[in-house]
Amino acid sequence: MTTPFPFTAVVGQDDLRLALLLNAVSPAVGGVLVRGEKGTAKSTAVRALSALLPEVDVVPGCRFSCDPAAPDPACPDGPHEPGPGTQRPARMVELPVGASEDRLVGALDIERALAEGVKAFEPGLLADAHRGILYVDEVNLLHDHLVDLLLDAAAMGASYVEREGVSVRHAARFLLVGTMNPEEGELRPQLLDRFGLTVEVAASREPDQRVEVVKRRLAYDADPVAFAARWAGEEAAVRQRIAAARALLPQVRLGDGALRQIAATCAAFEVDGMRADIVMARTATALAAWAGRTDVLAEDVRQAALLALPHRRRRNPFDAPGLDEDKLDQTLEEFSGESPDDDPDPDGPGGGGGQPAPDSGPRDDGGSGARPEAGEGGQPQASGGQEQSAVRAAEPFRAKALTVPGIGEGAAGRRSRARTEHGRTTGARRPQGALTKLHLAATVQAAAPHQRARGRSGPGLVIRRDDLRQAAREGREGNLVLFAVDASGSMAARQRMSAVKGAVLSLLLDAYQRRDKVGLVTFRGAAAEVALPPTSSVDAAAARLESLPTGGRTPLAAGLLKAHEVLRVERLRDPARRALVVVVTDGRATGGPEPVALAGRAARLFAADGVASVVVDCEAGPVRLGLAGQLAGELGGTAVTLDELRADAIAGLVKDVQGTSRRAA
Repeated sequence: MTTPFPFTAVVGQDDLRLALLLNAVSPAVGGVLVRGEKGTAKSTAVRALSALLPEVDVVPGCRFSCDPAAPDPACPDGPHEPGPGTQRPARMVELPVGASEDRLVGALDIERALAEGVKAFEPGLLADAHRGILYVDEVNLLHDHLVDLLLDAAAMGASYVEREGVSVRHAARFLLVGTMNPEEGELRPQLLDRFGLTVEVAASREPDQRVEVVKRRLAYDADPVAFAARWAGEEAAVRQRIAAARALLPQVRLGDGALRQIAATCAAFEVDGMRADIVMARTATALAAWAGRTDVLAEDVRQAALLALPHRRRRNPFDAPGLDEDKLDQTLEEFSGESPDDDPDPDGPGGGGGQPAPDSGPRDDGGSGARPEAGEGGQPQASGGQEQSAVRAAEPFRAKALTVPGIGEGAAGRRSRARTEHGRTTGARRPQGALTKLHLAATVQAAAPHQRARGRSGPGLVIRRDDLRQAAREGREGNLVLFAVDASGSMAARQRMSAVKGAVLSLLLDAYQRRDKVGLVTFRGAAAEVALPPTSSVDAAAARLESLPTGGRTPLAAGLLKAHEVLRVERLRDPARRALVVVVTDGRATGGPEPVALAGRAARLFAADGVASVVVDCEAGPVRLGLAGQLAGELGGTAVTLDELRADAIAGLVKDVQGTSRRAA
């Protein structure tokens, strides 16, 4: 068995270690979400925590880790007779991102259930994690249907497996710990709220601390056993402190004053629901027990807020995480009812939420908050004009749904029609590999003609493997939404570019909600560039868009060719994911010989490949040339105006992108 890296040997990352230890003291806190860049010891610290947890008493032979003092009356391995239990270490179970539903919740033997009426059940990872830790690395990349199952189990403390009227239930109470790199995409708000605490981690910029990290890692790699032995004393001390804090926890008093501070803080930061208040109360109580106190102080409430609130304040993926600590201190002092001396130093340790993020908008000359105008009366600058500084995006709006035609087979999402494991049943087929979703009627219909030949004599059907039928289901998939944004001088009018950025931001928010990948290509001056390769991180795309300057000529053909190249490479990496190209332009093309004809030839490449596309027509002014509509015709797609992108536009209902998909049914 591999010797884990000692928890106490992790250098720095005080907030991360504290959040994990608080959950070890009080599992009711609700778990930890660890956000941060790669290579910051996120996984190392989580895996090391399990060695510090106290052993658990279990019923001998129970696959579901029932507590002998209070066994689950509905345990599939029960009922359990009273008696002494056995002790084993607390488990840490890892959920792979690519795990199947059966691997997570367990699987029923459908053939035996139909033919014999026997609930033959093979437990999954949720059963293994009961009374332990369930760890999900890269939790933001977990498939949506697995996220839904995790949400249900975390909320109810139990897992239900139901297949065509046959059901099994077992207890599933676990400490949920997830790690993620925000650059790879954000979590759904529903799952964010299920994590009790969150911490942001980053690599230290102090050379001495980085040197110590390297030294310890090299020493561990050279001899893990000897390295662990060097830290055995510190590990034992932390283990004893956890046990002492657990014993003290029931005696900790959460007074009315602390409760008022908690309620006032949650109200001041406008968090949704009441879960934040409950988590803060539990965290503050655990902090007091960890410190060896029986009273909750203002400093406990402050630290609890920094750990429990930052991820609950985010309304969309473009909001910066973190708390305004000055506002937090002001709220705590206002509702303290005590001397301000009880408040902690704002610059002291703690800060699980970190400092509030600086203004992500671009800085103008002199930092006065004003930006140069792009022209009088909102008129666009000449195509050969100077580069303009970036302007802020207009307020985003709810965008109309744009879908790829036909039926795909890509990753689960919420945009276009697709054949999936989840959704409405549209038919039946023979299973390819393991049976996952039984189509009962089709199975019975296939078995019925053979019952006499198989010598059926009792009430049950004689089922063979060849009789089983898989339910064919239709749901929704996520797509690759690739934006090609015109940032040339013809788009440089301040008001117009602000509206354009607001529209693209709205489509990015829609892509986040529909679980799409996004990419961003921009073109201006003499060339095009990939501002953001395809990624699940829509907030990264929003940041690149916000800082996008404008000016210069309009190399429309170069932008289209660059987008086509991005799609070609992405198709090799992920052939099942269909693409939707969104070209944001007024349709003008300048620079080089015959720029309009060259752009038309580039556009026809998309039509030849059957790529779904839409042109967002940004042309303004009383005289319209209709060039964006012509470009849409060359692409084999459709054109919409900025106003028509709004979901509440008079233009009509949800509109499918016109054109022929290369995977159209």
